[in-house]
Amino acid sequence: MENILEVKDLNISFHTFAGEVKAIRGVNFELKKGETLAIVGESGSGKSVTTKAIMRLLPPGNSEIKQGEILFEGKDLTNLTDRQMQKIRGKDISMIFQDPMTSLNPTMTVGKQIMEPLIKHQNMSKSAARERALQLLKLVGIPKPELRIKQYPHQFSGGMRQRVVIAIALACNPKVLIADEPTTALDVTIQAQILELMKDLQKKIDTSIIFITHDLGVVANVADRVAVMYGGKIVEIGTVDEVFYNPQHPYTWGLISSMPSLDAKEEELYAIPGTPPNLLHPPKGDAFAPRNEYAMQIDLEEQPPMFKVSDTHYAATWLLHPDAPKVEPPEAVKSRMRKFMGMK
Repeated sequence: MENILEVKDLNISFHTFAGEVKAIRGVNFELKKGETLAIVGESGSGKSVTTKAIMRLLPPGNSEIKQGEILFEGKDLTNLTDRQMQKIRGKDISMIFQDPMTSLNPTMTVGKQIMEPLIKHQNMSKSAARERALQLLKLVGIPKPELRIKQYPHQFSGGMRQRVVIAIALACNPKVLIADEPTTALDVTIQAQILELMKDLQKKIDTSIIFITHDLGVVANVADRVAVMYGGKIVEIGTVDEVFYNPQHPYTWGLISSMPSLDAKEEELYAIPGTPPNLLHPPKGDAFAPRNEYAMQIDLEEQPPMFKVSDTHYAATWLLHPDAPKVEPPEAVKSRMRKFMGMK
């Protein structure tokens, strides 16, 4: 399958009063046409910063793309002017943000907000844009669209507001859709509906999706491939089955172990010990080493390269070096893997 998006050696820093925060440190991945790539990791691992860089929505003034390329259909987005980027943002690449209430304008009807990108990017007349807005409201499962199109965001429930945000993002049939934790603020029932909706919409409009989440249960249901981020780097990447059935990085083991299970006792819920690294002073070796019970001396001294597990599966851990001792995943990981196999 052809790549629609490629991120190569991306390095992003934030300049703060305390010094330079090296938030993204050499990130590489590609997104294929029609594919869903999930990016997972703890808060602060760099997921949202990476995708905001793709949209060129990093805060002005204190953020800087120090190095790297973001190639969309072969065109490097990091070299585009703001005016050039405005023609791509919302049209070819769209984003669904985490909280629909902060994404929607409370003073405008939802109809006007859906119509806005259609008029701007597709040069539609107001009447044509309104017809398309009605179609989009139906597409995302909002009942009585003729009535709802005239209403304001506060007149919608949380799940319905998120559907409106999705309708706005889909208005121009984007080639790439970035979903930044779109279900975090929703209850479990509505979350399942939104995830099912996104899977259904992807088939209908054939878009490529980058799905950001910290919830591995969500990943199992929506993604084709998974990239695991830690300390501003991708530490493991592979297909969903490879990352869930055959995880290689100890951080991935920790994430899988900490997945809640309905039949687990409350006191058995696992938490990864320690805290993420301070990227004002990035570690010399593997950033996960201080939290890794399997860490070796080399983990403290040198960053591991991406070792090849298969043609589609790579992990940055010294445990994959031929001279490293053989370490089995913990029993908690194996238990979750068995449960995942039962889910499939």
